[in-house]
Amino acid sequence: MLDAEFVPDPRRWKALAVTLAAGFMSLLDVSIVNTALPAMQSDLHASNGGIQWVVSGYALTFGLVLVTGGRLGDALGRRRMFLIALAAFVLTSALAGAAHNETLLVIARLVQGVAAGMLTPQNTGLIQDLFRGAERGKAFGLFGAVVGISTAVGPVLGGVILAIFGDPGGWRWVFYVNVPIGVLAFALAARLLPKAPPLTRKLSSEIDLLGVVLLGLAVLGVLLPLIESGEGGLAKLWWMFPIAVVLGIAFVRWEHSMVRRGRSPLLDTRLFTTTPGYSSGAAVGAIYFCGFAGIWLVFANFFQQGLGYTPLQSGLAVTSFALGSAVAAAVAGRLVPRWGRKLTVTGLGLVVLGLLVVAFVVGKVPPDSVGFAIAVPLLVAGIGGGMVISPNTTLTLECVPASMAGVAGGALQTGQRIGTAIGTAVLASVFHAVVSATGGRYPFALSISMLCSVGLTLVALALAIAELVSRRHRATVSAAERAERQVDVACADVHRA
Repeated sequence: MLDAEFVPDPRRWKALAVTLAAGFMSLLDVSIVNTALPAMQSDLHASNGGIQWVVSGYALTFGLVLVTGGRLGDALGRRRMFLIALAAFVLTSALAGAAHNETLLVIARLVQGVAAGMLTPQNTGLIQDLFRGAERGKAFGLFGAVVGISTAVGPVLGGVILAIFGDPGGWRWVFYVNVPIGVLAFALAARLLPKAPPLTRKLSSEIDLLGVVLLGLAVLGVLLPLIESGEGGLAKLWWMFPIAVVLGIAFVRWEHSMVRRGRSPLLDTRLFTTTPGYSSGAAVGAIYFCGFAGIWLVFANFFQQGLGYTPLQSGLAVTSFALGSAVAAAVAGRLVPRWGRKLTVTGLGLVVLGLLVVAFVVGKVPPDSVGFAIAVPLLVAGIGGGMVISPNTTLTLECVPASMAGVAGGALQTGQRIGTAIGTAVLASVFHAVVSATGGRYPFALSISMLCSVGLTLVALALAIAELVSRRHRATVSAAERAERQVDVACADVHRA
């Protein structure tokens, strides 16, 4: 009924371009800063632990507020939340660039992560609001391309910016570059995004504050030890995991009670229990990000520490993955109505194939040829990755009501952030452990890390195949129900005759 009444906004594609540009900035800032960390540390005379929080703090606060940001978008209107979050992101980017000591830089990054976490769920929510049918698949294809490119191209852009602006202050432009782009995006978004209806209820009645606290603490208990794993966080903070489990259970029970009482929950648990395909799609996305997102830190360590590449050369060596992912995501988004879950199954298979070839080749070629030798298998893996992210997002959210699109997208991306943290911790730990155990055999360490990534991806592949079978079963049941209803109508017509 809602689709029958849906009238497409004539400016929807322009609006999407603006929101994706802003989303690209927020996702890019997860990885672009890695390249500039040595320059920051030298210029600000920062400690190792403090400078690591420039990356870790952003990732932590980003992941903490995704669900809350999605819920605020559902309650306040996505245009309103998008503009608030974008303004905060631009301001904190400027503050980070202007920071004159380690403390101010870390604080700016923590708040910037909050702004990014509030901004990102509005993208998926706006796509749910503005598009239907095949157009929605195309829009999510573009969104998937943005996710893939921003994740993989960050080190390259960081290296380019440092090469252009040089030392000692060139690192500041890693943040300053967001300011003109963000200001332009804000002006265009204010003009193009559809206005939300005025609020008819108090915000306090729409936002589940206890749910925000419980979920935030549970996510913190998972993310903080993982993010700090490089500094011994798993050994020091392991006790946070069982506390996170207890808080997670308390959160689920509280959300159930909110639904039973007819109140507005932070995260309606019916998304996972009664929305077809949502829970399995979220699991596929989270586990895929475990295997996919962690490889970039391993590649950076391999090329820069093991082979002596510059940051720019290291980034360029893995660019083929980003290119393959971007093109495949844009194309795959248009094929979702025809191929459905087969796309993610095929894509995960290509990722497995590409990374297996990388694991085999890296130890068989001279060190100065590794970058060229792995370009094609990384391209294959990138094409597969592009076939995973955007179709999986489309299929996971396809049955989600528009009123819950923001929080559903936020929950989906929270799983991806947790998957990224787990994958990065696991793969980096494996890589460094093998390097230490073998006396510096970096190619062998990279091969073992790639095999671990393949193992995680195979788990995601198994889940995707199971969801493919489940979707076929649901389609068969639906067809049988429709046929039964037609028989009932025909029998009723006979009796009336």
